[in-house]
Amino acid sequence: MSERLEDIARAMVARGKGILAADESTGTIKKRFDSINVESTEDNRRDYREMLFRADEAMSNCISGVILFEETLFQKAKDGTPFVDIIKAAGAVPGIKVDKGAQALSGAGIEKVTEGLDGLRDRLKKYHDAGARFAKWRAVITISATTPSHNCIHANAHALARYAALCQETGIVPIVEPEVLMDGEHSTHTIERCEEVTTWALKEQFQELYYAGVSMEGMVLKPNMIVPGQKSGQKASVEEVAERTVRVLKNCVPAAVPGIAFLSGGQSDEEATAHLSAMNAAYDLPWNLTFSYGRALQAAALKAWLGKPENVAAGQRAFTHRARMNALAATGEWKADLEKAA
Repeated sequence: MSERLEDIARAMVARGKGILAADESTGTIKKRFDSINVESTEDNRRDYREMLFRADEAMSNCISGVILFEETLFQKAKDGTPFVDIIKAAGAVPGIKVDKGAQALSGAGIEKVTEGLDGLRDRLKKYHDAGARFAKWRAVITISATTPSHNCIHANAHALARYAALCQETGIVPIVEPEVLMDGEHSTHTIERCEEVTTWALKEQFQELYYAGVSMEGMVLKPNMIVPGQKSGQKASVEEVAERTVRVLKNCVPAAVPGIAFLSGGQSDEEATAHLSAMNAAYDLPWNLTFSYGRALQAAALKAWLGKPENVAAGQRAFTHRARMNALAATGEWKADLEKAA
């Protein structure tokens, strides 16, 4: 495989495939395991992820890349095969989450800035040696009556741009993820407000990427969709979400970016799939639109598995179904009745 950034980026957003986010931090995977009463040990984490990575049909046909947590990047399957090799054998690109999480932004109340730039250049070299060819850094932006502030939007856009430049210097494609969270305060977090804030965040983001000298052809954007806040009391149709999301992308994202891989961000499995499919079916766009889902690809598999070896096949079937549904959405061919048929 070519090592050019633009070729790796294009492989990550290949038509009809998407990215599996399996980069839950130790704290997050513990929460997921708590929900099925499974202890979060290194062995259990390994077994769970091995179940996903060895779901051959899903991995070969529907998954273009896998975002790993640092522990998982260096982990081996039960039979001693490195996870990186299993992912590559399926034709997917191994990636790595490199940020150190969102921390309180000084003097800004509820707002956060993502940390992890210190020592990042050396860590990226180590990850590249281990086989990672893309990375992920997530920033979070909260909508409330008084937020976001320009300070928060700017601080996160600047950090993401510095991270992206370091990645490209190391031969790693950066996934740039400025997420406008959907769990904002009730009355203020309308779909209109989400559109306004996401536009602001993306305008600022691409300005900072330009200042940092980041090559647009060698990156992937991972944005939120334009949806009303979970506590807003608003319901938006699939068509409205698709229309507003496409409008924001056309306003903010250069055509040179090869692809956009959406996060699910707390949408239900089916909502995330339906919205992606509607965008691909109804609009002709300069970028490939695909998915980079964590929970929306894994929730059903986790419930089917329950930490039991005898449930691995059931877990793989559940994961394969969601991966197939989202792969169809990535070409605009998903239909709600396909869910029932399964």
